[in-house]
Amino acid sequence: MTASGTDDGVHIGVDIGGTKVIAATVAADGEVGPLARRSTPGRRVEVSLVEDALTEAIQEAAGGQPIAAVGIGAAGFVDAAGERVMFAPHLPWRDDPTRSRLEARWQVPVVLDNDANCAARAEIALGAAKDASDVLMVTMGTGIGGAVVLGGTLLRGRNGMAGEFGHMQVVPDGRGCECGGEGCWEQYSSGNALVRYARGRIIQSYAGTTLLEELTGGKPAALTGPMVTEAAHGGDRIALDAFDEVGVWLGVGIANLVAAFDPELVVIGGGVSSAGDLLLDPARAALEQSLVGAKHRVIPPIVRGRFGPESGIVGAATLARTVH
Repeated sequence: MTASGTDDGVHIGVDIGGTKVIAATVAADGEVGPLARRSTPGRRVEVSLVEDALTEAIQEAAGGQPIAAVGIGAAGFVDAAGERVMFAPHLPWRDDPTRSRLEARWQVPVVLDNDANCAARAEIALGAAKDASDVLMVTMGTGIGGAVVLGGTLLRGRNGMAGEFGHMQVVPDGRGCECGGEGCWEQYSSGNALVRYARGRIIQSYAGTTLLEELTGGKPAALTGPMVTEAAHGGDRIALDAFDEVGVWLGVGIANLVAAFDPELVVIGGGVSSAGDLLLDPARAALEQSLVGAKHRVIPPIVRGRFGPESGIVGAATLARTVH
């Protein structure tokens, strides 16, 4: 890679999720360049394979331009110093000195934070929460991530691990989770949960006549989240029911968070947020029904983030600008 010795190099934001790496250049106003995507090989592989995918994505995103700095938003627990990924449910990092090793490999400044924290940075600085000071950020992708902003300050917690909303237990003895727990919120409201619900309904239907079945060629195992979204926009009943299911669970979880933090705004980001009101309308209804004292308090609006699935990239690049 080419490091920049001036302020003319590009700033690259990287979002590392449970199934893919996405990297892009990001301008100061939040404009995102062409996306470079790579699959992440999972949590049962060598760390080097994940970092190879990262390197390829960053090189493609840079397109031969000098790099001023790289910001990384990782789906995992990042320590308070922004140096190590302590635990990543969907990736192989365990107490790993990720930032320093990648900086040495790429020979450019690297900054590291949790992916949902990066998403919150983007929405606070440039997006849907720009005029708010007390915000909950919920990112929905493979799983659920979260961030808390109070008084305009992103709260990372004593150990840097605040906001891991997806691993709050909502169903005792519930579905097993990648984190090793059971009944975690993300097992009921996430991209994985959306696909699981729709796939189960396809298998049960035996009809062969739904749009989802057409999109998968009659092979439920081929179903993806974007297919469910496409089918829901096309009026497919199974897909719509899937969004109702995960949307209700989203609203129930948000009700618990609102009871704890009393925010003025809840912002939804991540890949599943691209569904818009298909997801958010049932979540809003469930929030109103589930929130304690709902008739006697202001219920915060639930809105889609400005940057949607790209919020982590924008926030990571925003963080990178603080070091170069």
